[in-house]
Amino acid sequence: MTRPITAGVDGSAESLAALAWAGREAVRRGLALRVTQVWRYEEHHALDTGDRETQDRWVRDAAAEAARTLAERHPGLDVTTDVLEGDPVDTLTAAAAESELLVLGSRGHGPVVGFLLGSVGQQVIADAVRPVVLVRAGDEASGEAGGREIVVGQQGDPEDSAAALGFAFATAAARGATVRAVRAWTLPPVFAYSPGSMKLLDEAGGLEPYEKKALAEALEPWRERFPDVPVVEHIEMGSAGQVLLSVAGRAQLMVVGRRAHRTAVGARIGSVAHGVLHHAECPVAVVPQTEGS
Repeated sequence: MTRPITAGVDGSAESLAALAWAGREAVRRGLALRVTQVWRYEEHHALDTGDRETQDRWVRDAAAEAARTLAERHPGLDVTTDVLEGDPVDTLTAAAAESELLVLGSRGHGPVVGFLLGSVGQQVIADAVRPVVLVRAGDEASGEAGGREIVVGQQGDPEDSAAALGFAFATAAARGATVRAVRAWTLPPVFAYSPGSMKLLDEAGGLEPYEKKALAEALEPWRERFPDVPVVEHIEMGSAGQVLLSVAGRAQLMVVGRRAHRTAVGARIGSVAHGVLHHAECPVAVVPQTEGS
């Protein structure tokens, strides 16, 4: 089954930038685009915007106008609209499961909001089984010009970042871009060393060569699958979030993996994804460690 790309819209500048990004990506990948708007009667009613029928018509007209504008920009693109009333987290999480990826607006430099307020956006990212891309209001097609890279974070064993690497390479192939694979490393505390780890470090020739070898092994299957995609291997000492943000200026898209953490107050995304979403100026793709099939 071929899945569409889904873009969430609400009329905000952030969501319209996300819609434009999603349209360009759908054209590149040869996929259909679904424009989705979620609304709740209780919220609109509190603003005194009319009865349910009036509100529904207003929301549908806004979504249709957004889709029409995009279809005019990309004449060959298959664009549909989907106006849904319900809980935003549940509705968007379900939409993501049926999509190749979900694209939402983001204001960054604070809570992940765009399209949704408060912690809702973060919950969608944490619960989605497919990649979620966050786009800023100022995003322009010119940011995807040649020379700007797809930056992806790699950490842990090869399987830990396989989904993020796969997404980054597929995106780079569609755009004719270079992948910059970033692996950050820090000095472990003395008590973390064990005879087994010391042996591995000795065989590799030290910490930095060990990290280089680990990155090369993680990239190997993706280099074989995408032989035409240029790759830059970036090893740097520091925290993963800081190292990724240090190269964000050269990125047309940043890709980070995420492992959702459940707490008493709900799902939380990892600190690396959280930091990049807040501070990177370019669009950011958050890819679950194991994507839904």
